[in-house]
Amino acid sequence: MTLALTRTAAALSVTDGETELMRYVFVPDTPQLEAPKPYIDPIRTRAGRVVSLFRPWDHVWHKGIAWSLPVVGDENFWGGPTYLRDQGYVQQPNDGTQRHVGVVVAVVEHDVATFSHDLEWISERGQRMFTERRSLTARLLDDTAWALTFETSMTNATDGTIAIGSPTTRGRENAGYGGLFWRGPRSFTDGLLVTAQGTGTGSALRGQRHEWMGYEGRHDEVDAASLVVMLDAASNPHHPPQWFARSEEFAALNPAPFFSEEVWVPAGEAVSFRYGVGVADADAGDARRIADRLRTLL
Repeated sequence: MTLALTRTAAALSVTDGETELMRYVFVPDTPQLEAPKPYIDPIRTRAGRVVSLFRPWDHVWHKGIAWSLPVVGDENFWGGPTYLRDQGYVQQPNDGTQRHVGVVVAVVEHDVATFSHDLEWISERGQRMFTERRSLTARLLDDTAWALTFETSMTNATDGTIAIGSPTTRGRENAGYGGLFWRGPRSFTDGLLVTAQGTGTGSALRGQRHEWMGYEGRHDEVDAASLVVMLDAASNPHHPPQWFARSEEFAALNPAPFFSEEVWVPAGEAVSFRYGVGVADADAGDARRIADRLRTLL
């Protein structure tokens, strides 16, 4: 089977035969409160099972997989309220937009689907904060798994240094979310988190440093499990990252480079990140194998 890529003015789909593996919406129709940003949803296994969730009622700014940053200086490119030290979460007029500028590449070559585009990060007040070049690839790994790679280079477009952080860097303990964030289906709640050192549930692994982490979840209606594995490239800032990961209340994986330490980007300079994501009709026992394959792609 070979991959195909179809594109409209606002989104693209990567298909494996009759199965749409992923849909990347790069011109979203999103309220300002939710910090408009490109997102990947739905995400499916090769067997067609959905492993993502779009705009859940509890956190409407969660959208499948998205590059979401809650603390960009004083701006919020995550969505919703901003965490303020000694005040908690406060809704402010600071929910910014990741605005699509233009497509660079959209092609399938040698069974690899590649999409690259340029973006600009605009604060709610209208200030351009960053320019960005973002690239995604999709490829089949084997009969049960496929891989997504996500790469971004963000250049500071202001005349000052920008600090990228998290609610934890602003004072909220163990809440260092921000970066490439995956939200799993409702049925994945209370699933199993997997690392090279072992497994865990709930919030037991949150804040730990790992090169990769996986999530095994089960589907309603069918007697089946699926596996999502995320891997952090060795070149990323603060590698290996602390993880914002949870299985209680909802399923989430997030290699969080700004968990407890800010990344400072001087004016005119760029910061880059690369990630691999494996999606498989498999269980926790296959996580290491998939992580090993992802490592070869980064």
